[in-house]
Formats: sequence, structure tokens, C-alpha cells
Amino acid sequence: MPETADLTVHRLDGRRPEQVAAWDAFVAQCPNATFFHRAGWERITREVFGHDTHFLWAEQGGALVGVLPLAHVNSRLFGNALTSLPFAVYGGVASTSPEAAAALEAEADRLAQRLGVAHLELRHIERRHEDWPLQDLYVTFRKPILPKEEDNMLAIPRKQRAMVRKGTKNGLSSHIDPDVDRFFALYADNVHRHGTPALSRRYFQALAEVFGPDVEVLTVCSPDGKPLSSVLSFYWRDEVLPYYAGDDWAAREAAANDFKYWELMRRACERGLQVFDYGRSKVGTGPYAFKKNWGFEPTPLHYEYRLYQRDSVPQNNPSNAKYRLMIEAWKRLPLPVANWLGPHIVRHLG
Repeated sequence: MPETADLTVHRLDGRRPEQVAAWDAFVAQCPNATFFHRAGWERITREVFGHDTHFLWAEQGGALVGVLPLAHVNSRLFGNALTSLPFAVYGGVASTSPEAAAALEAEADRLAQRLGVAHLELRHIERRHEDWPLQDLYVTFRKPILPKEEDNMLAIPRKQRAMVRKGTKNGLSSHIDPDVDRFFALYADNVHRHGTPALSRRYFQALAEVFGPDVEVLTVCSPDGKPLSSVLSFYWRDEVLPYYAGDDWAAREAAANDFKYWELMRRACERGLQVFDYGRSKVGTGPYAFKKNWGFEPTPLHYEYRLYQRDSVPQNNPSNAKYRLMIEAWKRLPLPVANWLGPHIVRHLG
């Protein structure tokens, strides 16, 4: 890999514990790194999804100065891409110097052309390249967690606060699950109702195995113990990121979803966390409106592209009209069939 003065770029070998430890030690202290820059994603991407990984790290003076996790996703249906990072809200370069960032992006560009991909996608939070094509479909929602529980409750707009209290009056309770089983059942049913393929149970089990206590499942139950709504969250530094969720048909009437996110926020407050990251949503969708109704303001995400064999930014998402018939057909599949077939399709989406 290339060298600039004493700045060198290398590829992480996820099977070498010493490299993984050095990578994660850097990510833990790098100000612009995120949960999705952790080395565990290399193992998950390679072992669960079967994609080739190119997790690049820059070294200078014997120390890591930057990382760029990349995966090569090659699909007949959805195209050939090099992405940082599939299934991640945030990605791109995390570095402590502009020189390291430039070296990593230059190597990513060379790698993309060598692999013959149609495009390179870097999922940065902030704009880095004004001259790169931009995907402007997504926003993120982040808000400080106040020190006192009652202040967090009062910060929720009145109508949404009433829904949280409705859940309490309905006798709902929240529980931290020891595994992903109840979550997966609700999640798989939920995405099937929306006409999209589900990620595999194996993927969620791998998240819990690889990231340990930094992955947590919270499930809301009715008074008779029936699971109604569940969320799988990531914990990163002083933040909680509710990332995957699912619910039963009865969840809306019982206000279980509002109660669920309040319980997650309340527990995060008890733990002394500082930020509630509500995650990515597409502009103009139901989840976008739901998060705004909680008093969160959207911040645009800057997904930047280098285009090599295409003329425009890809639109591999349910908002694309060309997938409408596929979505309607998927809803009609029996759930066991959808759960079996879904992971083979969704692994190429990311």
C-alpha cells in the first residue's frame, strides 16, 4: 500500500487480535469516530454477509492516525460498490490529521478502481467534498439526555408525552432481554408487514457476540407478559443508539412504541449517558415524522460518492418507485418463507 513521507496505509487483518486491538484503541479515542468504525464490523461483514472487507488504517511515526472501514458489495440486483459501511448509519474516514484522511481516501479511490466497482460511497456525518455527488435522502436525529428523569419527560412535546403516559396507564413494562429471540420475532414480523426483507437472526446474534454489553435488547410487554415492542440498541461512549426495532400489531393501540423509547431514554439517564441518537430516517417518511414529534430536529447526513461506471447516485431504497411491485409482492409471502429468503437479498442492500 502507498507511502507518503512516513505515512503508510495498511489493510486490517481481522483474524489478528493485535491488529484488532490497536484499531479499536485508536477508534475509542478518535473524536470523529463512531460505533460503526469499530473493528468488530469487519468480522460481521465478512462472516455474516460474506462480503470482502478492506478496513484501511493509516500509520505515522509508529502510531495509528486514521481508519476507513470499507466493504465490497457486488450484486446483480443492486450493483457493484465499495462502501463505508454497509448497514451503518455513519462511516467514512475517522482520523486525527488531514494528511491521514487524504491518504485513506486516495487509497480507497485506487482500490475502487482496481476492483472495478460502479461507485465508492463514504457515509460521513459532515460534508467533506463539495465536488462529490451527494445522497441527500437521509437525516439523523440526536438530542442531549438531561440529567434528571423528569426534565427528559417534560422535554417531550405534549402529545407524544401523553402517549408515553398512556403506555404507563396500560400497565406496560420494559425488560432487558438476555438474547435476541423476542426482538427478532417482532422485528421480522414488522419488516414483513412493510414489504422489506429481514436481516438474519444470525446477524443479530453476531452483534451481541462481537460487541458484548455494548449491544442491548429492551422489550416492552403487556400486563399479561406478551411482547409488544422491542428495540436493539448500541452503546457508544456517552451515547445510546436505538438501531433496530420491531413491534406487534397491538403495539400502536397500547402506545408500546412511545413507552419503549421513553424507557430506553429513562434508563440511559439513570446510567448517566449524555446523548440519545434516534438514528437515520428518510425525509418525509413515518419514522421521520415520529422522531420530529418527539422534539428531535433533523440533521442532514452527507453520503458522498465517487462515480466510476454510473452517471448518478444509486437509489437502492424502498422510496424508489421501481421497487413498489416487489414490496407489495413481499408482503404476501408467508412469514417463514420471507425469513428464509430475506437474508439472501438484504445482504446486498446495506
